[in-house]
Amino acid sequence: MKKILFTIIGLLSLHVAFAQNSNWAVGFKAGEPTGVNIRKYFNNIQAIDVTIGTYGGVLAKNRKYRGEDGDYRNTGLSVQVHYLWHTPFFNSEALHIYYGLGGQVNSRRSYPSRLNGDYEKNISLGGSALGGFEYFLPDNRISVFLEGGTYLELLPRPFYLSPNISGGIRFNL
Repeated sequence: MKKILFTIIGLLSLHVAFAQNSNWAVGFKAGEPTGVNIRKYFNNIQAIDVTIGTYGGVLAKNRKYRGEDGDYRNTGLSVQVHYLWHTPFFNSEALHIYYGLGGQVNSRRSYPSRLNGDYEKNISLGGSALGGFEYFLPDNRISVFLEGGTYLELLPRPFYLSPNISGGIRFNL
């Protein structure tokens, strides 16, 4: 999983380095998930948003998983991808709203009671929805954002629900 993560980060970084102005944004988000955030704008209303980082450290570090059978006690690696629609908020150039759908892959340890304190590694896959506000600082390429959404796991535990909320900063290339 780590090799895949570093390969994705490397390819995205290389692609961002050769991108044209105003088509890309790179930043950092803190919350659930926390990590590097890369956004590719296609036109004035659509974008792809990718976050690579950690999951489960803020809202769900010690959370029951698979009912009473076990729990999570740590953070894990996460890759989150969303297709977004964005628009100015009340025709404001500085404040935009966005929303979208996507997916998330997570790698975490779970501690089932049947293993008496030992853990097993889980790779989970699910869908997610996201919405947020982004404020572009005047005469600057920096924007700050606040977003929230939800993650609905499909595998290995169908319908495991986890909230996603985070904020951050992006440098718009």
